[in-house]
Amino acid sequence: MTDISVLFLTKYDRKGASSRYRAFKYFPYLEKEGIQCSYESLFTNKYLTDLFENGNRKISHIVKCYVRRIYDLFSAHSYDLVFLQKELFPYLPAVVERLFSSVNIRYILDIDDAIFHNYDLSDNYLVEYILGKKIDVVMRNSEMVIAGNEYLASRARQAGAPSTEIIPTVIDLDQYPTEPSEQNGNPFVIGWIGSPSTSHYVEELSDVLRRIADQRQIEVRLIGSGDVSLPGVPYEVREWSEETEVDDLRDIDVGIMPLHDTPWTRGKCGFKLIQYMGMWKPVVASPVGVNRDLVDNGVNGYLADSQAQWINSLLDLCDNPDKRNAMGVNGHNIVEDNYCYSVTGPKIVDIIKNSTV
Repeated sequence: MTDISVLFLTKYDRKGASSRYRAFKYFPYLEKEGIQCSYESLFTNKYLTDLFENGNRKISHIVKCYVRRIYDLFSAHSYDLVFLQKELFPYLPAVVERLFSSVNIRYILDIDDAIFHNYDLSDNYLVEYILGKKIDVVMRNSEMVIAGNEYLASRARQAGAPSTEIIPTVIDLDQYPTEPSEQNGNPFVIGWIGSPSTSHYVEELSDVLRRIADQRQIEVRLIGSGDVSLPGVPYEVREWSEETEVDDLRDIDVGIMPLHDTPWTRGKCGFKLIQYMGMWKPVVASPVGVNRDLVDNGVNGYLADSQAQWINSLLDLCDNPDKRNAMGVNGHNIVEDNYCYSVTGPKIVDIIKNSTV
């Protein structure tokens, strides 16, 4: 069989979690099946570093990224398939996506966030008016939409996508411990992993964490959060890196994922929870979107919808090491059965092969 060539047009380079986990980490699986993978990212690692560390969105850098993407598009016709992540040009109309079919360029759209709400729920009237249906157009003109959860897949079906497939964002269990680590729970380590753009959810939990710290010896470990403020809470911020993220999660006792219930958060894929469970850790999460599917309340963790529930859940796990160990095993089993590349890799292979027939 002749090799299939695929151009991955990702939003970010390797520093972007969505591009890393939903594109780059599949390359070894795809290439074993005769699928040649090339990629071009829209935004560079430098862009993300400037954004997370300094809050800078330099117009000059964005323009350079857009110009480079235009150049990259000239080679798209030489591939059997394009794997497009999210959209080609944020905050510009879907002109190129409309043109792809007329020049015989087939693309799969991968979406793991409710990016359509950047437009249809924008506070800017012009953005909403001009771009409110943009992502629907991108979905409709694709060969297939790969959605991270049902909320996103439902939008794709409503938009008229030819086909949809739900593929969650998953982890490589080969990089995770094969058995639970021994923990003495002293101090009780509450872990969170993410980026500066989402660390405010942890800050909004500061009263809960302070009240727990008043009653128990705890430490809050924040990986990738940047500067945060948690008055009265003993906490440590660790800089995120791809090389150290597993080790940084290894000796937490519980992983948390607080969220507000909004249209945007309903589109999230619960990846933090999957990482914690892959580390054999119990979880506590807000009952928002896919979190309800990932957390079997009382089995692999707790869903907490109020300050009292957050406090009671974390204190219960702090005081009952046998329970948190059992929940950690249950969570790991869920990941092993549903949320790892050995499960989703063959599905992505089949999608690509079927889309190039």
